[in-house]
Amino acid sequence: MKSLFYVAVGLLCAVGAASSMNAQKSAWEPAPGHVTLPLWPGTAPGAPTNLPPEVDTTTAKDNLIAGRPLVRLGNVSAPTLTVYPPKGANSGAAVVVFPGGGYQILAIDLEGTEVCDWLNSAGVTCVLVKYRVPNTGPYPKSAAALQDAQRAVGLVRQHAAEWGIDPKRVGVLGFSAGGHLSAAVSTHYDKRLYDAVDDADKLSCRPDFAVVVYPGYLALEEQNMATNPEIHPTADTPPTFIVQAENDPVHVENATNYFLQLKQVKVPAELHVYAEGGHGYGLRPTELPVTAWPRMVETWLRTIHVLAGN
Repeated sequence: MKSLFYVAVGLLCAVGAASSMNAQKSAWEPAPGHVTLPLWPGTAPGAPTNLPPEVDTTTAKDNLIAGRPLVRLGNVSAPTLTVYPPKGANSGAAVVVFPGGGYQILAIDLEGTEVCDWLNSAGVTCVLVKYRVPNTGPYPKSAAALQDAQRAVGLVRQHAAEWGIDPKRVGVLGFSAGGHLSAAVSTHYDKRLYDAVDDADKLSCRPDFAVVVYPGYLALEEQNMATNPEIHPTADTPPTFIVQAENDPVHVENATNYFLQLKQVKVPAELHVYAEGGHGYGLRPTELPVTAWPRMVETWLRTIHVLAGN
């Protein structure tokens, strides 16, 4: 009986250890072979301790996009960036990508890794940012996500030579809340929202261009779609490409208001509004014309001389 007892205890310990290892494993990991860096050398500014582990919050009841599920990554407290270099010719351009998710989760594949696959095919280095969620934006409600965005752009410039990137062709691209984050870092770059931690924070965090896809928080629904006063473009705001569907439940005024703000300060901007498309389609192609937006972005990047060609 005593030997059986020790066997049982040993099995329980083994199961417990396995459960602990599974609990420590992230709900999402980049594919092997990619450089991944923590955004911060220690704890992120103002981050609470003892947060729950990252988790894929997707359930069987959640909607599919183009017939496929997606990863809705939650409880991100240790933000990172992951570098996806182009597999063929390298244009030297880079895009820092911010997935959406209402500042509550990150659609890390739909609006992250799948975006990197497309950018790589165009010869562009993709830098995917896993920024903090939940309740980390929009700024100034919380500064956390914008701190992560500022830090990420500076880190890309710090490592530009190492990663084959032209530091004068570093742009941002974001979806939904990530679209707001792209606009926010395009208009809040003159001063860091945190104390500098190393030389990366001495470099500019102003993007050289921005792509804003079905953004939120740029128009205030509770104020009859008034322009968000915290997003204040100037003549130094980078050239911007904006796309949204008119029937987006998040409201197309987010796109049109921001376009008009850019126009008023004479920032080159390109706006595409489609009749249908809704929200949250990412790059997954459907029968709707709005899902052809990546090809238009490539044309625009050539137009503003980020990519070669006409």
